Amino acid sequence: SVLLDFGTEIYGGIEIAAAIRGEKKALKVRIRLGESVSEAMSNAIDNSVPGMNSATNDHSLRDYTLEIPWLGTVEVGNSGFRFVRIDLLDKDVDLPIRSVRGIFRYRDIPYLGSFKCDNERLNRIWETGAYTVHLNMQEYLWDGIKRDRLVWLGDIHPEIMTINTVFGDQEVVKKSLDFGRDTTPLPGWMNGISSYSLWWIIAHRDLYLYNGDLDYLKAQQFYLNQLVDQIISKIDKNGKENLDGGRFLDWPTAKQEGIIHSGLQSLMLMAMEAGKDIAGWLNDRELNKLCAKTSETLKKHRPVDHGNKQAASLLALAGILSPDKASPVILNNGANDFATFYGYYMLEALAKDGKYKEAMNIISDYWGAMLDLGATTFWEDFNYATRVNATPIDQLPEPSKFNIHADGGDHCYVGLRASLCHGWASGPTAWLTTHVLGIQVLEPGAKVIRVQSNLGDLSFAEGTFPTPYGIVTVKHVKQADGKIKSEIDAPKEIKIIR
Repeated sequence: SVLLDFGTEIYGGIEIAAAIRGEKKALKVRIRLGESVSEAMSNAIDNSVPGMNSATNDHSLRDYTLEIPWLGTVEVGNSGFRFVRIDLLDKDVDLPIRSVRGIFRYRDIPYLGSFKCDNERLNRIWETGAYTVHLNMQEYLWDGIKRDRLVWLGDIHPEIMTINTVFGDQEVVKKSLDFGRDTTPLPGWMNGISSYSLWWIIAHRDLYLYNGDLDYLKAQQFYLNQLVDQIISKIDKNGKENLDGGRFLDWPTAKQEGIIHSGLQSLMLMAMEAGKDIAGWLNDRELNKLCAKTSETLKKHRPVDHGNKQAASLLALAGILSPDKASPVILNNGANDFATFYGYYMLEALAKDGKYKEAMNIISDYWGAMLDLGATTFWEDFNYATRVNATPIDQLPEPSKFNIHADGGDHCYVGLRASLCHGWASGPTAWLTTHVLGIQVLEPGAKVIRVQSNLGDLSFAEGTFPTPYGIVTVKHVKQADGKIKSEIDAPKEIKIIR
C-alpha cells in the first residue's frame, strides 16, 4: 500500500503509469481518494455514524477497484481529493509504478481580484476562500466538489459574492441561477426550500449591482413577478411570514423553529428590498410599488434573536434589529457557534456596527483554525470547539485525539461524508475586499464605488477589484498619526467616492 499527498485539494482524478515488468498480466488495485488522510484510509461501510468507516461513494465515486495494464496508463476518478491510497490486491506480485499524476479539472480563468495585508493569516484565508469557490466552478456552480456537486440556490449567494470579488462576471453564475429558475416551476420553491427562492432574488440584485448586465436581468422579470406574488401570499395580516416548503436557514439551526422564523422573516424583508431595487432598474413601477408596500407590511412583525448568531445577523441585515444590539450576540463567546455558511452574514452584521477589528479577529480564529488543521479549501461545516486536541486532516489518525474529519459532522454530513471543499464557506474573501480594502459598489455595473478602508490593527492593505470597465487598484497605509493614506487607481468610467 502507498498513501500519496498532492499537497492541496483538487477536483478530478489520477493517472497511474505502470512500468515494465516480467509478467504481462494486468494487476488489480484498489484506489481510494480522500479529502483527508482518514478518508483515503477509510472503508465505505456506514456513513450514518461518525468514525473511520463513515466514508461514502455518494454523488461521486472515491473508492475503486480496477486493473493496471502492463506498460500502460489508466485514468480514474471524478471527485474532490487531496490524498490517494493505492493497494495492490493481487498476491505475491510486484507492481512497478512509473508515476501517479493528478488530473486537475478547473476553469482556466484569471484571478482578477487580490488582497494583501501585513497579516499573512488573513492573506491565506482570502486566497483559500477564492480557491474553494474556483474549484466549485464546474459545469455549474456547485456546493462542493466531492458532494453534493449540486446547485443549491442559497449556498450560491456567498459563492457569487466571492466570484464578483475575485473573478468578475462569469457565465457559470448566470447558468446556475437560470438552472434554479428553469427547474422550479411555481408554486415550487428552489431546491424545495422557501428561503432559497428568497436568496435567488437577493443574488440577482447583487449580481446586477456588480456586473450591470441589464439584458440578463430583464430575462428574470416574468419569473420574478410571479415569485414575488407567491411570497406575498405567505404573509399574514400582521406582517408575519408563513412560508411553507422546507423551512431552512443553515444546518446548525435546522431544528430550531423559533430561530428559523426570525431568519425567514428577515430574509423575506431582504428579498423584498432586493426586489424593489431590481424593479427600479427594470423600470417596473408596479413591481417596485408592490415590493415597497410588502416591505412596510413585513416591518410590522419584529421577531427576536433568541440569543442566536444566525438570527441576530439576519435581523440586523434586514433592519429589524439595530446593529449595536446584534453585535453582542454575534461576538458572545468569540468564534464559538460561528458557522461556515452563515458566518458570512455574521461578519456583514458586525460591519454594520463598525466592528471591523472584532470581525477580523474572528475570521483569523474561525477560518484560520481550519488552516491550522491542514485545510487548503474551506469546509462544509466546522465546530470551532472541536479544534482542541484534534488530528489535522493531513495526518494519520491517533486514537487519543479527536479526528477532525471522521469523528465530527451532523445531519447529512456525518463523519467522512462531510465535504472539505464547500463554496458557502468562502465569505471572508468577499468580506475582506468589501470592508478592509473598503471597496463597496454603489451603482449597477460598478459605475460608482465607495472606497473607505477599515484596517483595524493592520498597518496596510492593498488589492485589486474587477469591474466591467477594468481593474480597480487600491492601497491603504496607516501613518504614524493613525490616519490612513490611500492610493486609488480606477478606470475613467468609474466614479470613486472616498
